[in-house]
Amino acid sequence: MNRLLFLTLAVTTSAALAKPIVVASKLDPEAQLLGQMILLTLRDAGLDVTDKTGLGDTGVARKAILSGEIDVYPEYTGNAVYLFPDAKINLASSRNPRGIYALAKKYDAKNGITWLQPANVNNTWALALPAKFAQANKLSTYADLAAYLKRGGTLKVAGSPEFFNRPDAFKLFERTYGFTLTSAQKLTLAGATPLQTQQAAASGQSGVNAAMAYGTDGTISALNLITLKDPKNAQPVYQPAPIIRTDVLKANPKIEGLLNKAFGTLDQTTIQRLNAQIAVEGRSARDVASAYLKSKGLLK
Repeated sequence: MNRLLFLTLAVTTSAALAKPIVVASKLDPEAQLLGQMILLTLRDAGLDVTDKTGLGDTGVARKAILSGEIDVYPEYTGNAVYLFPDAKINLASSRNPRGIYALAKKYDAKNGITWLQPANVNNTWALALPAKFAQANKLSTYADLAAYLKRGGTLKVAGSPEFFNRPDAFKLFERTYGFTLTSAQKLTLAGATPLQTQQAAASGQSGVNAAMAYGTDGTISALNLITLKDPKNAQPVYQPAPIIRTDVLKANPKIEGLLNKAFGTLDQTTIQRLNAQIAVEGRSARDVASAYLKSKGLLK
């Protein structure tokens, strides 16, 4: 075989073996927004990408990246408490933005996963109540809620299985503030997004008067809800960051700079506004992400 033919076959074979970078996200509007920001940024840089945004909850996304089914998706630093239970991350570390990011990065490196820089956003788990209900019962904190329940107050919370079952979500509020809900006080909606649970609370569906929420939801004010304050800082810091299989990053090192730059433009007010455009105005996550990235000069 002559050298020219050999090189031609080698290049052709390499191109055939090259796989698209699979971009995924969880189900909620913010996750899909961030997933689309990743996808559009990589595609704009000339990389071949496959869209698997809206894949599933944390457990589903985690299994997919560990198995190599997906290559990159937005994850939250506070989830290190849940993702690495054997590490026994203490509360002080989980509440420190730099501390929890460093731990997430450290523990996932062993799994062949690299955490890129997180956005300056904190999307904690939260409980949202109709404003009128909260005001009538003087509920503004989880301590107020605990006292209200001890007095025999009625509460029924709509949430996803993940919200109720994870030790760092609703159970953490129960442990920290000393209250426990019965199964009858929970409306568990499989695959529920915050929009769905908050709509249930706003409308009183099935007696619901409280809902799973995230700290950056754009629907809270639109539905006339309030989120309870967490004076004991029970919740870890949840900053969103792109996480990527290390082998994929090594093969495409420019990805790190591209995604760090895109996520570096986000702050709390901006992400709430973008989330509202999806959840309240009904725009697609891709359209919102595209318009935002273009406004920052990050898409051609």
